[in-house]
Amino acid sequence: MTRTAGQQSSAGAAASIEERAREVPIVTRELRKDYEMGAETVRALRGVDLEIEENEYVAVMGPSGSGKSTLMNLIGCLDTPTSGEYWLDGQAVQDLEEDELAEIRNREIGFVFQTFNLLPRASALHNVELPLVYAGADREERRERAADALESVELGDRMDHAPNQLSGGQRQRVAIARALVNRPAILLADEPTGNLDSRTAAEIMSVFDELHASGQTIIMVTHEHPIAAHAARIITLRDGMIESDDATVAADPVAEMVDS
Repeated sequence: MTRTAGQQSSAGAAASIEERAREVPIVTRELRKDYEMGAETVRALRGVDLEIEENEYVAVMGPSGSGKSTLMNLIGCLDTPTSGEYWLDGQAVQDLEEDELAEIRNREIGFVFQTFNLLPRASALHNVELPLVYAGADREERRERAADALESVELGDRMDHAPNQLSGGQRQRVAIARALVNRPAILLADEPTGNLDSRTAAEIMSVFDELHASGQTIIMVTHEHPIAAHAARIITLRDGMIESDDATVAADPVAEMVDS
């Protein structure tokens, strides 16, 4: 069943956005983002109304230029909207200063990127520790939590390995462990299988499936339908607006990925 942006908005019409934000972790209303490119204004988002519940698994799709990366950056507090509202865990993000946004990014959101973004000379353990360094955790706590995060992605025996000693799938597992080490409310993944072959991608997606089953909220940008099929909901953007918002039914997305 398709849930349009208008239908989602009308579902909470009786309540103010502040009231909805107390009930739903992620709420946006009329979210817009413009970029000035010389004399031209690029309207990347043109009024997005969106609600994402706790423990939802959402895939965001769309053609190049549709606004999916811009939406991800706004949800991840990496950027601020030109207009409109974004509420995260009851807080009006559009009203926050940069240092407050940085604190939310470190405390509430875990990021997984296509290119892994690991320090090449640091061990897997030290790479995973980094968010805890920024959070001010002491050395013993950092090592214990980083080790637990690596164990959770089945890399307990690779903690001392540098990225160049790991396969692509193992490097992405390190990146996932790093995203999880601060126990974030939301995990944002931007094309997390883009640099992986189909079989390795299937292994990484099984990690995301397990995380979702454990209660993790996941929002994933992808252009691959078999990857999106792992999510319970697919939001498709076009020209900066929500074109469709559908629940998914996938018999066996892992098999589709391996066979493709």
